[in-house]
Amino acid sequence: YFVFVNIDIEMNRRSAAGDPSPGGLEASLVQLVHHHQLSSAALRQQTEKAKKEAMRAGLRVSELVVDAVNGGVQESFLNQKRIESEIRSLSATISRFHKHTDQWLAASRALNTAIKEIGDFENWIKVMEYDCKSITAAIRNIHHA
Repeated sequence: YFVFVNIDIEMNRRSAAGDPSPGGLEASLVQLVHHHQLSSAALRQQTEKAKKEAMRAGLRVSELVVDAVNGGVQESFLNQKRIESEIRSLSATISRFHKHTDQWLAASRALNTAIKEIGDFENWIKVMEYDCKSITAAIRNIHHA
């Protein structure tokens, strides 16, 4: 629309000036076409430049996203390794604790058995003491009789 309006204005201007030559009109049209080609070329260059910038920005965004995802994956992997190391350490600690618990349990059972044996020995001593007193009393009775 803009081109046609410019052509009409140019034709009216030339008619008013008394310039009926078609060469002037052709020159105007050539100039308009040339101007259009230059502006199209400039627009194409701007579009290509913007496209390249968009591609660079998109590439940078994708690199940042990949880095962010990989960073999270790497952090998760390191955390998993730390957790596995802690699990192995805790497992070894639990095994040592289990071994010590078994040793304490065996020692307490041995002590309990020894205490029972002491009680049995004390009871045997009392029985022996009673038997000795009974024998001593019987011998005295026999000796006084």
